[in-house]
Parts: sequence; structure tokens; C-alpha cells
Amino acid sequence: MKIVSVNVGLPREVVWHGMNVTTGIFKDPVEGRIAMRTLNLDGDRQADLSVHGGKDKAVYCYPLSYYDFWKKELPGRDLPIGMFGENFTIDFSSNGYPEGVGSIEQSIHIGDRFSIGSSEVVVTQPRLPCYKLGLKFQMDDMVKRFLASGRTGFYLAVTREGEVGAGDEFKALAPDPGAVPVSEITRLYIAKRYSAADANIVQRALQIAALPESWKDYFRHRLEMMKLDS
Repeated sequence: MKIVSVNVGLPREVVWHGMNVTTGIFKDPVEGRIAMRTLNLDGDRQADLSVHGGKDKAVYCYPLSYYDFWKKELPGRDLPIGMFGENFTIDFSSNGYPEGVGSIEQSIHIGDRFSIGSSEVVVTQPRLPCYKLGLKFQMDDMVKRFLASGRTGFYLAVTREGEVGAGDEFKALAPDPGAVPVSEITRLYIAKRYSAADANIVQRALQIAALPESWKDYFRHRLEMMKLDS
């Protein structure tokens, strides 16, 4: 798994449904090496810090192979690198990961640790897009289509600051012993009901240090609701 493109951007104001909206979803590729810090990449910022950015969402990764899927889903649409607001456009097809729906999300786990360039990172969560993805595509249903596709990508927290650039490989440092795939976190978030097996997976997820507390609070609430329904 390696970086194909590093993309950054500063917040800008755009008009969406007649309203002025400030967003940092617009990212462009940058050349050379760039500093990756605890909160973001140099030259990259988020607009609404209440839901975007922060140490648990310092860097967003999205696979290059998913662009082919979206070109079929959105014929005639121009899809330049960085279109999904990702910081790292990544290639994983050459490293033996299976192709298909959410394939990388099935192979990457919350808590997996990697070195990239001179930095180190840990996988923290899948992406749950807000309405600004629809703004970027000028499509009201894009958020729903994105989630339904299973192709969410994932966020990284930076555990050691350093420099990164296109061509850098993700070198595995340590898999998380809890081994809950990114795809399972997304599925359990949107599932209307939990089976006993689902509840067991949630209990495992709650033990993963890298999973943000906001996600753990949500899953604890779901488990409490499950007890009330039983």
C-alpha cells in the first residue's frame, strides 16, 4: 500500500442551495515532501472543527481504484485526484489486497499502525461524510450513494510527526489485536438492529485504544438500547 498523491487545501467559501458555506473539502495534489503533524498536513485545514479534523482525523485516505467505480456510477463526471477530499490517494492493488466492494476497508483494521516516510500513524475510523460531499459533487444524494457503496476510506491519527510524499509506502508496524475491520465499524454504525454476534464485535471495538471516544459513546448507547429491547 502506498501514497499515489498527497492532497491539501485551505477552507474556502462556496454557495450551496443559495447559502454561503465554508468548507475545506477542496484538495489539490502537491509536489515534493510535506510535513505531517499531529493535527494535519502542512497547507491543509478544515473549516468546521466541531466535526472535521482533530488528532483522530488528521489525515484522510481514499483508494485510487475506487475512482474507477465512481466513473462508472457518475458517467461524464470529471473526477480529478482529491475529488473526495482525501489527503492521501492510495494504491493498494499491488500488495495483494482483494478488489471489490469496500475491499480495503475489510483488510485494514481500527488500530493498525504503519510507518509512512519518517512518520508513524494509526488507523482510527471510517469516514462518515457530511453534506459537504454533496456540495463538492453538486449532488444532494451523494452522501447516501457514498455510504451505500461501502467505499468509505479511513482516517489516520499521527503518532509520530514526520515528512511524507507521493511514492511512500505504508509499512506495517503492528496490527491491532482486536482486529475489527474498518468496514465492520461502518456496518455497525448504520445497522438498525444488532445480533448477539454484532454485540460481541462492538465489545471488541470498545477495547481498541485508537477508536475515538465519540464512537465508543455511540456504541455503548447502542448496546444499552439493545438491552432495553430484549
